[in-house]
Formats: sequence, structure tokens, C-alpha cells
Amino acid sequence: MAFDSWQAFWSMGGHGPYVWTCYGVFLLALVVLVSASVGQRRRVIQRQRWQQRLARRQGPGKDLSPADRENGVNRGSEKSTA
Repeated sequence: MAFDSWQAFWSMGGHGPYVWTCYGVFLLALVVLVSASVGQRRRVIQRQRWQQRLARRQGPGKDLSPADRENGVNRGSEKSTA
């Protein structure tokens, strides 16, 4: 081991407070980033499920864009040219 004792390891020749503060800030930022990412993922999945339930309730063709409705595009088929 590079240090003579645990006390020397924690103090790191007088630089311990700076080193351990940097590690603490890094770990805090990492925890915040991971928890925010997990929360955002859950919200996206929840919103997608909500949108799918809404689309099923409204029936086929109700989730088309206004431009598609104007052009007569049906869900799953193209505009008929009869």
C-alpha cells in the first residue's frame, strides 16, 4: 500500500479534504444524473402508455394528423384514387 496507515490515506499528505470533497461532489452528481434519467424514462413510458390507451379509446383513424385527414388517408391504407 502506498500509505503507511489509514490516517495517512485519509489525510493524503494534507490534500485529503480537497480530494474527498471532489469524490463526494462527483458521486453526488452521478446519483442526481442517474435518478433524473430513471425518472425521465418512467415519465416517457407512462406518457406513451397513456397515449396508446387514448388512441384505443378514440378508435381507428382518430389519431391521424389533420393533414392526413384532409387528404383522405386512412390508417393502414393509402388514399383511394377511384
